This record gives sequence, C-alpha cells and structure tokens, in this order.
Amino acid sequence: MGWLEQKLLEWPTAHAAALLNQLCESAERADPCAREALVPVVLLVASHGDWEPVARLREEATGRRLLALDRLLRVGPASPYRERPASQLPIPDYGAGRELTLGERRSLARRPTRRAFDKLLADPHPMVIRLLLHNPKLTEADVVRLIARRPARVEAMREVSRTSHWLCRARVRHAILLNPGSPPEIAAPLLLLCPRTELLEIVHSTDTPGALRATALELLERRPPLREPAGRARVLQ
Repeated sequence: MGWLEQKLLEWPTAHAAALLNQLCESAERADPCAREALVPVVLLVASHGDWEPVARLREEATGRRLLALDRLLRVGPASPYRERPASQLPIPDYGAGRELTLGERRSLARRPTRRAFDKLLADPHPMVIRLLLHNPKLTEADVVRLIARRPARVEAMREVSRTSHWLCRARVRHAILLNPGSPPEIAAPLLLLCPRTELLEIVHSTDTPGALRATALELLERRPPLREPAGRARVLQ
C-alpha cells in the first residue's frame, strides 16, 4: 500500500479519481483482474478514511458523479450500536490483585503466550490491542471475536483496520460488515470485495445500517447475472 499512498499524494485528485473510478467499475462487473487490483485500494481506504487525499477523492467523486468511486468512499451516519469511548471502560481483572498499569498490559500483549489473551482481548486501550494484533500467537478466530463484540468497540476496529494482514482476511472483513456498530468509513469500502452471497447476507440482515444496505444493493445490481448451468439451459430451451 505504500506505493499507492505515494501516488495519491503525487497525482492530481481528478486524475486519481478517474483511474480509481474506472477500476471500481471493472471490479463491480466482476472482472477478476480488477477485483484483485482493488484489494490494496480497499484496504487503504478502510484504514485511512479520514486521510486528506481520501477526503479529496470523496469530494471529487460526489462533485463529478463518479458513481463507482462514490460507492467505495461513501460514508453514512455513525451507528448508535457502539461501546463507550475506551477511556470510559473498565480495565479487566488480570488476576494480579490490583489494576495493572498500561505498561504492564502492553508487555503482556507482546509476549508470545496465550495465557492472558482473554483479558487482553477485553482490554479497552488501543495501544494494548495494537500490540496484541501483532502477537504471533493471535489467531483469526481471536480477531473475529474482537470485531464481533456488541456494542462495537470502535477503537479496536480502527486498530484492526490499520493492520493489513488481518483486514485482508475474508472472515475478519465479514465480521466487520455484520456488526451494526462498525464505523461506516471502515465498513463501506469492504463491500466492494464481497462475493454475491455475502452481499445478499448483508442486504437481508435486519441489523445492517441503511446506508450500508443501500450500497450493497447497488453493487448487487451491478453484478453480471449468474449463468444457468449448461444442462438446465438445454431443458429450458
């Protein structure tokens, strides 16, 4: 993603917007090469939603009606289904007979042992979560459990969105999309990487925020129709 970040800083906004809109249009038509090329773009947008070049692209997409790019960058209202700020949440009881300091909790998060993982996953401080996400013993199931918490822990989700080796995993992205408290600037770009079955699940989920459902419906409408199996097609003729 470093190359892409540099190009977004170098290219004129109008030029970058036109290129990305074309890529998004091809990906929406299920072009396999475009869908592969779109992955780092989606990861960058999901992790840099408030970055100035992304904000400029969002304005360009809206002003020039670049609809495919607009679907990538679209954000809706913040969800009410989110946890209190991390600073207001209690520190887990780590079993030491006292509240551990931030430094002690960060040290635990670095250790390649799972002994304190359940407590660390419940720790509200973003710096603890950030270190834990790079712990070699952390599993995909752990990250999905962290993301699936309700009400949503927004600071934890932001840390996951900035950790590309987790965000590039389909189960992690899907868990973000299915949590109604996910920040829209993180969830919305991930829709563009969803297969048809996941888009349908998001559309039909009663917990899906309205803006996210609307974007999923638009993407479904843009997908090419499914081909009938050859045998069935002959029967219907």
